[in-house]
Amino acid sequence: MEAQSISVDYLPIFFQMLVAIGFVVATMLATHLIGPKRKTKDKLSTFEAGIEVVGNARQPFSIKYFLVAILFVLFDIEVIFMYPWAVNFRDLGLRGMVEMFIFMATLLLGFIYIIKKKALEWD
Repeated sequence: MEAQSISVDYLPIFFQMLVAIGFVVATMLATHLIGPKRKTKDKLSTFEAGIEVVGNARQPFSIKYFLVAILFVLFDIEVIFMYPWAVNFRDLGLRGMVEMFIFMATLLLGFIYIIKKKALEWD
């Protein structure tokens, strides 16, 4: 009897997922079937802020841009982990404080490594 009641508890979630997926599929099919299909040279051309395209878009550029972007995302995501800790600061007590200091020390070591490798310096 217990197993049946647990599976019945998940039935609304399954139904909601099914309705959401069905809505997405139906909407996409409707837009492709009903929508206009006018393809002109102007519509198929590349457009960037009203400026005509000049040259090849596949020009190589420095990897430093990607490195800085990835490092920003990495440290930004790490800061997000501090929010639940701050909310539950009093409940976690001394153990939570020590664990956060270990977490922050690990972040600091990573940041020092990045500075030593000169990853944020532009040539």
